[in-house]
This record gives sequence, structure tokens and C-alpha cells, in this order.
Amino acid sequence: MRQRRRNTADIGIAINSNESQAIIESLNLIQAENMINSNDVVVITPNWVKPVGPETGDVVGPESLRAIIRFVKQKNPRRIVVATGSAQRTTADIMKAVGYDKIINEEQVEFVDLNFGPFVRVNLNHSSPPATNLNKLYQEMTFLISFAQLKIHSVATMTAAIKNIALGWPPAEEHGYPKKNLGIHDDVHGFISAMAQVIPIDLSIVSTNPAMIGTGPHNGIPCRAGIVISGTDPVAVDTIGARLLGFHPEAIRYLWDLKNKNVGIADVNQMNIKGMPVADAERAFSMAAYGQAITVE
Repeated sequence: MRQRRRNTADIGIAINSNESQAIIESLNLIQAENMINSNDVVVITPNWVKPVGPETGDVVGPESLRAIIRFVKQKNPRRIVVATGSAQRTTADIMKAVGYDKIINEEQVEFVDLNFGPFVRVNLNHSSPPATNLNKLYQEMTFLISFAQLKIHSVATMTAAIKNIALGWPPAEEHGYPKKNLGIHDDVHGFISAMAQVIPIDLSIVSTNPAMIGTGPHNGIPCRAGIVISGTDPVAVDTIGARLLGFHPEAIRYLWDLKNKNVGIADVNQMNIKGMPVADAERAFSMAAYGQAITVE
């Protein structure tokens, strides 16, 4: 199986009311541009779930997606592919409704709808389902970027970089619309963990501009904290995201499982954190969400 490009927990935390600027600042903190080379097939998987605007916190912003594409273009990789598969509605519907198709066309990058084939069959360390089809891009990509909004989730506890890939890549052609109807949600935490073990994420970008609090993943309250977390270890990035929401990683079953399987690091003391300190990020997020500064310690 392909390994992550950088086997360290390098984390950049930036805050800026302009989401695109916060993304670039966080990427620069970890020198992410040095991770990509001219031979790479770079795949960007954004969180597209429903045909609603990014102001809801439900989906990522089109202009922020453009900023990531342009960041990648600086290294002139062999291919740049935006690829995802919506879990709720057809991916094409969401692309047109939110305006992602315009960005993809203007930036002249490829698009692959992961809900359709051709497929390869991938075995999972999981019982239900024990395997899944994945678009053949799975075998072609050399560098994967997960771009997601941070959300409370009523079943998975939280959505960030890891769940974005775990539910974005399995095809609706096999798992249905919504994807939870045919087995994935029988043990969603176990499924997310199993998917993270077979699809390494090289670069994770999680935004809180806005995040979704209260409940989720669709009917919560948008919280515009302006913080973006980027990093080379998806477990570490999602651990910081969990802390902003008020959770230690032990509270997110799939996150703790991945830590115990040595897929990534969940101890902030073992992370190489640049930019905004974690405690300051927690205070800034809680002020935006609740009007009171809170840390999880």
C-alpha cells in the first residue's frame, strides 16, 4: 500500500477571516509546497454533501478550493484531479448548485466522480462491509489532499479530514444514496477506521470558516471562527479539530482506534505545531461558538 508522503505530524494552525488566506498561511507554516513534485498525480477530495452554500458549514467553499488548486499548481504536478462522491445527492447536482464546476473548468483541472467506476476492489479490516469498490484513481494517485469543514456529527461524533475521505471515496453505485443505507453505518466508526487504514491522506486541510456546531452534519449552526488546521498526519489534524469542538481524541472512537493502530499521532506533545498554539485556537473557537473562552484541559 502507498505510504504517506511525510511520516511526521507537522501541523500548521492559522486564523484569518478570509478562508483562502488562512488555508495558504497554514500550508506555508508546514512548507507543504515541498511535499509535491512534478511526477505526482495529486488528488484533492473536497467535502461536498448537499447542494447548499458554504456559508452553512455543510460544504467547502468554491473559492477556497480554487486557492488549494493554485497552491498545488505551483509545483507543476503531472495531473491535478478533484475527486469525490457525494453521499446525499448526485455529485453533478452539487457541483452545479454550489459552483464547483465553474472553478474546475476555469482552473482546467480534471474531475472524477468517485461514485462511478471503473473500480478496483479493496479489502477492509472490517466486518460490515469487509471490502468496497473504489474508483481506479485509488491506484493512480500519488498524493491525496483532504479538504473539509469541521463539523459535529450526530453519529460519527465529528467530521474532519479522515471522515471526509472515508465517506467520499466509497461509491454510491455500491452503497446507495444516502451511502448509510446499505451497511456503512452499521458500524460507522469501524468503517471510517478501516478506510483510513487503506487510503493514506498526505495533506489534511480542515477549516472552521465556518464550522458546524450544535448538531450535524447538516442541520447544525454555522460558526465562523476563521481557523484552518493543515497537516501531514490526518490523525493529528483531526485530534486538533476534535479539541476545538471540546473533545479529547478518546471521545472519537475511530480517531482513538487509529491512534492505537499507529496510523497517526493523537498526542499534541508529539506534534510539530507551527503558528497558533492549540490552547489559543481552542479559546478563539469557543469565543466564536459560545461567547466564552474555553480549553479542553
